[in-house]
Formats: sequence, structure tokens, C-alpha cells
Amino acid sequence: MIPIPEAFSSSYAQARIKFLEAAATAGVHVQSHAHPLKGRDGEELAMDVARDGPMDATHLLIISSACHGAEGYCGSGVQVQGLHDAEWLEKARTAGTAVLYIHALNPYGFSHIRRTTHENVDLNRNFQDFRFALPDNAPYRALHALALPEQWPPDADNQAAIANFIAKNGEAAFQSAITQGQHEFADGLFYGGTSPTWSNQTLRSVLRQHAAHAKQVAWIDLHTGLGASGHGERIWAGKDDAKAIARARSWWGGGRDGNAATPITSIYDGSSTSAFLTGLMWHAINQEAPQAEYTGIAMEYGTVPVLDVITALRAEHWLNNHPDAPATLAQQIKAQMMTAFYTDTDLWRGQIISQARQAMFQAVDGLSAS
Repeated sequence: MIPIPEAFSSSYAQARIKFLEAAATAGVHVQSHAHPLKGRDGEELAMDVARDGPMDATHLLIISSACHGAEGYCGSGVQVQGLHDAEWLEKARTAGTAVLYIHALNPYGFSHIRRTTHENVDLNRNFQDFRFALPDNAPYRALHALALPEQWPPDADNQAAIANFIAKNGEAAFQSAITQGQHEFADGLFYGGTSPTWSNQTLRSVLRQHAAHAKQVAWIDLHTGLGASGHGERIWAGKDDAKAIARARSWWGGGRDGNAATPITSIYDGSSTSAFLTGLMWHAINQEAPQAEYTGIAMEYGTVPVLDVITALRAEHWLNNHPDAPATLAQQIKAQMMTAFYTDTDLWRGQIISQARQAMFQAVDGLSAS
């Protein structure tokens, strides 16, 4: 196993090289799905998929990163470390579980330090049936102009208006209105889009190919930005299915020794730090591999307080809408985004790896018992 800090990267280009090299070291084949655009530094972008295990395996574990681009700085580190972890590789191989590492679901956002795709879409709000009416988010409509004012930093009036909304309605209501997902403002926050994005379509193709023979599928999708710093909240990632949620809680509800309780939370019962969301990515597995029993979680690692995260997102969206902003301000905003989604300390990185590794071992045990 390599030292934990070496698994993490300071750019998408570096992270991709480390992932491809780790897969080669582990003897794992990689398929690369090229993105149509270039990265921040002119580099090639791709959704890289490494599969460790036969295509006809009946048990499949998916470990994915960068659904929300900038969060890939964390998730990529977990994947790189896993591919260098001999004990982990042996665990999955001996159990007969194929492991699918999807590196950079949203490579554009990863490279450009954006949460969104190149279409300005939140990928985890984009998995809708676009043949029908899309969810309406009236609270966001009321906040859109306040959330993205004409100038940045916001003036005193804007700050007071936001503070008054929170004082009147509560921080949770503000978080819910902003983050739930909306399909009305294409330049807005948490925009779900009006058609499937490149990442949506590419992921569906990957799932159809790699989950076609699976009878049981587990999924650990790696995220950052909510909760206490360094704590990996295990959020149920799927439909509101009581039986499946109970299964997830039996797999991931405690430590590998069965003692340290780490409860599975859910957006459906209000136990999660996440608000109720629409257009979730994980629903795709039920559509693309309907024969498989599905059990999944989002590992949501805390960084800074949620209002600081929302402020960073507001700033970055403002910057995207104002590409002529001064270079110094643009650099400050991008640095603010990195702080919101990645904590650059060895302590934090160690917390991320230890909790992810535990969840990975638990997933294999859960699949083996299915």
C-alpha cells in the first residue's frame, strides 16, 4: 500500500495519471470514454473505467468518483489507494466480487474545479424522465436572484436579505431550496437540465455493459461537502425502498468488527445532512440493470460548514456567469471551491481512506452474504 498522501492529487490531470498507473500496477484493464471538451490546462478529459473481475461475475461493487466534479479530489484518492491496497484487492478477488472503479463521472467539473458538468448541470439532479413534466422548485425560484447577484462579493443588502431568509425560515429550509434541484434556470445553482448530459449518457452505457450479468450490485459513490469535517456520512443512495434500505443498514451499519456503529441515513426520513433531492444518479442502476438487486450508499465527507459550502458554490456559479471577472477574484473563488470540497491535510485524508476502506470491505461481505 502506498502512503496515503501519495494517493491524492492537486489537479485532475495528475489524478488521472495516478489512477491509470494504479490500475496498471494492479493488473486491471481500463476503458476510457473521451469527453468532447478539454480540461483547464488543455488536457484530455475522460470517464475512465477500471474493472477488476470477470465480466460474468454475479456480484459487482461500483466505486465512483467526481459525480460533482470538484469532489473528485477526494474520491480519486480513495480509488487510487484501493488499487494499491493488496489486502483489499485480495479480499474482493477471493470473494468473487468484481469491482468497477469509475474515475471521474464528471471529468470536466473535476478539471475546472466546478461542481457541475460542462452543460452547467448538477449530474445528481439530471436523472429524470425528460418525457414528462419536471419537478418544480418554487423556493429556489424565489431565491435565484439573491443567490446569484449581479456583483461578487455580494453587497450589504444582498447579505442582509439572505440572512433574513435564514432567520425567518431556518438554515435547513435555505439549504433545501438551494440544493434540491431545479430545471428552470439554466445559469442557476443545482440545475438539473432539460435533457441527459454527456456524463449521464456515458454512465448509462457503462452500467449496461458492466452490470449486465450481475445478480447483486453494490455502489459506493464518493462525495464531499456536507457534515462534520472528516466524517463520512453513509447516505442511502437509491429509491425509497424500505427493504433495500434495511439491507444497506445490515451491511454498513457498523464497523468491520460489528461494534463501531455508523448508521445509514436517508433523505427520505430526514435523517441525512442532505436535503431531499430529485433526479438522482443512482436510479440509473435500476433502469440499466433491472435484473440485479441493488444496495448503495453515498459516502459524504464533511469539509466546512454547509453555509460556507453554499457560499463557495454561489461564488463559483457567479464566476461562470461572469467570465470577464478579474483574475485575482477568479483565483480566490476557485481556492474557495477547493476548500469547500477538499481539506488539504494528512489528518483529513487519513480519515477519508480509513472510512472508505471499511465501507468497501463491508460491501464485499454484504454481497457475499446475498
